[in-house]
Amino acid sequence: MKLHFRELGEGQPLIILHGLFGFSDNWQTHAKKFADYYKVILVDLRNHGHSSWSDDFSYERMAEDLNELIAENNFLNPLIIGHSMGGKVAMTFAQKYPKSLEKLIIVDMGIKAYPPHHQHILAGIHALDLTKVTVRSEAEKILKEYIESEGVRQFLLKNLYWKEKGKLAWRMNVEVLEREMNEILSPLPSIDVFTPTLFIRGELSNYILDEDFEEIESTFHDAELITIPNAGHWVHAENPELFVDTVLGFCLR
Repeated sequence: MKLHFRELGEGQPLIILHGLFGFSDNWQTHAKKFADYYKVILVDLRNHGHSSWSDDFSYERMAEDLNELIAENNFLNPLIIGHSMGGKVAMTFAQKYPKSLEKLIIVDMGIKAYPPHHQHILAGIHALDLTKVTVRSEAEKILKEYIESEGVRQFLLKNLYWKEKGKLAWRMNVEVLEREMNEILSPLPSIDVFTPTLFIRGELSNYILDEDFEEIESTFHDAELITIPNAGHWVHAENPELFVDTVLGFCLR
């Protein structure tokens, strides 16, 4: 599948992969800072953003999509950043195509299986009847009944767009993403990776626990872990300056 992407800056490619229910726009602010050093490629993964929808959805397929994008655009020796689900895509890519990247940055995502934890988000999404909701403020009001975090609500609302006058639609393929939730939460295969890899976790997040890192190192043999204080799962949004400095410190050395 040909993925939608946008470019900023010049130099060595730095590819950024968003998380579940996100799209490339979520990383626009960070991309502008990274673009002082790199050619930044902001990607919409399949079933997200402006990329095509497909019933065929797996980390294997998403890694193949990324490989096609890199090959067709001659993005040589890229650095790859992946957040959450995008981190799993990046790790799968490193396992399948180890000679096609230079370094890897995984943002708040481990290699273990995760229990279901998106039920409240899906409940809020399903509560929005887009045949009846015609203004964003009404959509936000409905989501508030299910999703306590204002940041998560605003994150989701970015996915709503005007399909035509007076008619809102989702940029994400909710049906397939919900159907494939077990795949999205599945563990990474045990395939050795020797690519230099930085795992960044939020201090307030439980996605990578202290006891998880030994297992991570058994698969990612050149890995290090940095914890960003005062940040949760959306570490890049909650402590952006330290996050950017941490990424650049790893990439530029």
